[in-house]
Amino acid sequence: MSSKKLTYIKAITEGLDQALAEDDRTLIFGEDVGKNGGVFRTTQGLQAKYGEDRVFDTPLAESAILGLSIGLAATGWRPVPEIQFMGFTFEAVDSINAQMARNRFRFGGKVAQPITVRTPYGGGTHTAELHSDNLEHVFTGTPGLRVVTPSNPYDAKGLIIAAIENNDPVLFMEHLKLYRSVKGDVPEEPYRVALDTAKVVREGTDVTIVAYGAMVQQAVKAADALAADGIKAEVIDLISLHPIDTDTVFASVDKTHRVVVAQEAQRIAGVGTQVVSAIAEERILSLEAPILRVAAPDSVYPFAAAELDWIPNAADIEAKARETLTY
Repeated sequence: MSSKKLTYIKAITEGLDQALAEDDRTLIFGEDVGKNGGVFRTTQGLQAKYGEDRVFDTPLAESAILGLSIGLAATGWRPVPEIQFMGFTFEAVDSINAQMARNRFRFGGKVAQPITVRTPYGGGTHTAELHSDNLEHVFTGTPGLRVVTPSNPYDAKGLIIAAIENNDPVLFMEHLKLYRSVKGDVPEEPYRVALDTAKVVREGTDVTIVAYGAMVQQAVKAADALAADGIKAEVIDLISLHPIDTDTVFASVDKTHRVVVAQEAQRIAGVGTQVVSAIAEERILSLEAPILRVAAPDSVYPFAAAELDWIPNAADIEAKARETLTY
């Protein structure tokens, strides 16, 4: 399988392109996704290639965008709506949590909901208020809804294709900071990344660092710093925030006996609490130290000038890893 170097955002674009090519039922729509290619140009060129019936603009109405998605999915289409920033999902929480997430159950599995809701999120790019918030906690507690976020270009392409082909609704979270800051080898042909499986991105034996999204990059940097002192940290990328692949996490805990859980979201939010509680319930006797956490403060997301002081980083993760090793 041939490959090429792509940025995170170009990998998503290529995945969308190939999904449109493979299935005529796939539709992409949202605010400015057509001729303009989206606010970040993620869908650039797709309308010109597939036409206005397959890739089209909508009014600035998130509830209408997702309401349309539910009806299209129920009648055999595979909609891929874009919510321009994750903060704008507040306008459509009813459509996501109360409608599309429940419909397969409501209809006894007879009606599929193959909806992939794409939305950018995350800090580090100095955006305006409500444009950077990590809101995964609003959705990860909703049965019937898959929530995923890739941390690298390879997973970004394979995950978006797998999400579009899945018959469950998927909230596909794309971290803003990663769009053009990371590159990686991406196969040119279509491929799939499992929607419910975590990955060990770095092997280690001394401490497990569990992260997701942009925090995976920070966790790897922390592991590099620890390695300078002979400390072997294992880094796990959750990828799927709901459901969580606890088997991969537990296997790592059984090996290292120490855990740090890192998230960009506020401590009270994110999915760190679910990871911590699962480990405490199922692997408490494997632990040789308390489970430690790295998270943002429990405050409203700050204005752009202060966000880099607010967002957790590699140094924070490294410090917690050293703390658990000296317990």
